[in-house]
Amino acid sequence: MSVLEEKDLHWLRHSFALAMESRVQGRHPFAALVVGPDGQIVVECFNDSRLPQGDPTRHAERVAAAQAARRLTPAELAQSTLYTNAEPCAMCAGAIYWCGIGRVVYGMSEVNLLGVTGNDPENPTLSLPCREVFTRGQRPIEVFGPLLEDEAAVAHQGFWTPV
Repeated sequence: MSVLEEKDLHWLRHSFALAMESRVQGRHPFAALVVGPDGQIVVECFNDSRLPQGDPTRHAERVAAAQAARRLTPAELAQSTLYTNAEPCAMCAGAIYWCGIGRVVYGMSEVNLLGVTGNDPENPTLSLPCREVFTRGQRPIEVFGPLLEDEAAVAHQGFWTPV
């Protein structure tokens, strides 16, 4: 079992900056990146799920996991980390599992995200923690989070419509 390191917080904060960039570009304020075993960024992704022109399955984490799986070997994926500003939803957790990524580090919890998004129809929360999804699988995935939730929430401030 690995431990959380200072470099993990660096990359996590990088996901927060990417989430703000996603928002500035008119997307939902979510972002993810995969860092390979060599400590280098493999891929950075934004959400592209905002309707009507987006695809609701194009969450940053799912896309990042899929792109990393096309670029790395299974052994490299197992030693890679996905960083994201918010806890991966059940769909994204499944993608991370199927792609073989070995670690996840996230900022805001799904519970706290729901508190920010409320009933906004663009983010219907599926309350199923990523840890629960991962424990149902045959391969272990290390999870660190929630971490730095106040910093993670900044990209979401004022974005979601209270309903």
